[in-house]
Amino acid sequence: MTQTSNRFFDEVARLMNDAAGVAQGIKREVDTMFKTQAEKWLRDLDLVKREEFEAVKDMARLAREESEVLRTRIAALEAKLGAAPSASPPPPPPSPSDPTSPAA
Repeated sequence: MTQTSNRFFDEVARLMNDAAGVAQGIKREVDTMFKTQAEKWLRDLDLVKREEFEAVKDMARLAREESEVLRTRIAALEAKLGAAPSASPPPPPPSPSDPTSPAA
């Protein structure tokens, strides 16, 4: 009788090992299918790659720095022009409805 129960338990253990192997195989298949589908969705979304994003970010930073330098130079040039007597803008033309205009 001991032999029969040992054989039974051996068969149950082998069955459980086979079931665990099948479950791992199914898990791998599901993971592979999910990964493939996720990659397809991401490709369809037309997302930007990290390297491209970093390159554009650096270009924008450089453009901002250059803009600040140019803004400073323009302010300095405007200050120089504002100090010169001939650089003042001409007065605006009088409005036709203005009672103080010489034409009235």
